[in-house]
Amino acid sequence: MAYPVIDAPYGLKPINLIGGQVFAGYTREYPIPYAYNTDIFYGDIVGLTRGQVARLSVSTGTVGTVAGIFLGCRYTNLTTKQVQFAQYWPANTTAGDAVAIICDDPDTVFKAAVCSATTVIASGARAMIGQNLAMINNTGNLNTGDSRNALLAPTATPATTAALPIRVLGLVPETAVSLGTATFTSIATETITCSAIPFALPVGTDVGSLAANGQYISSGSFVATAAAAGATTVVLNQAPIAAFGASATLVFVQYPELLVKLNFGQHEYYAAEATA
Repeated sequence: MAYPVIDAPYGLKPINLIGGQVFAGYTREYPIPYAYNTDIFYGDIVGLTRGQVARLSVSTGTVGTVAGIFLGCRYTNLTTKQVQFAQYWPANTTAGDAVAIICDDPDTVFKAAVCSATTVIASGARAMIGQNLAMINNTGNLNTGDSRNALLAPTATPATTAALPIRVLGLVPETAVSLGTATFTSIATETITCSAIPFALPVGTDVGSLAANGQYISSGSFVATAAAAGATTVVLNQAPIAAFGASATLVFVQYPELLVKLNFGQHEYYAAEATA
């Protein structure tokens, strides 16, 4: 089966719940203020202000203010006088009965794309699992109504900073891209010297090697600086857990998507202080 190429971020997409529980599609409805002046896109993070929905910019976290993830809305169209269901909330819509459809379970597991900047697809890696990530706050897509928010690919050792909004739970192997291999020559701290790489390496690319018996060995490291095709050096975020063997075959895999959840304390349900 061919899986789609991930060529753009799409915000946070609910997949299931932690502990293996099934996401049954349950949502909660919250009112949207009359003529609210900000577009809200499917997959955006939202909070509450005086009991009404507001889009949040959560690049580096907004502790205790997240109400959930926006999954569309409904309101009465003033022209047709009919109830309209919409993928996104168009800013300044003059509807007094508008409600947002919100995935509000703080234990929801989401799928999200990884970017190095704005909407440039990068990569996740094994070394990011269990770590915290920042997000990129992008303007959504007016054509599809989808969010363009993304996970920010780290360029150094993944952060443990408590305030960051996202905790990484796992990789998405279905959309992984096996970029190829190169022959290891040497390493100085975090910089690998190898045979010319016939492919580009985005930030975050997972790096491993092959053992003599053909088994894969994870390095526990990832690409910290994007490398162009033809490069003979690769900068890692940190030295590999175990040294690469002489003339080892290096393996580079791009994971454009990760499984994540809201970091503990970000959601208002896990905050003792109520939202104003």
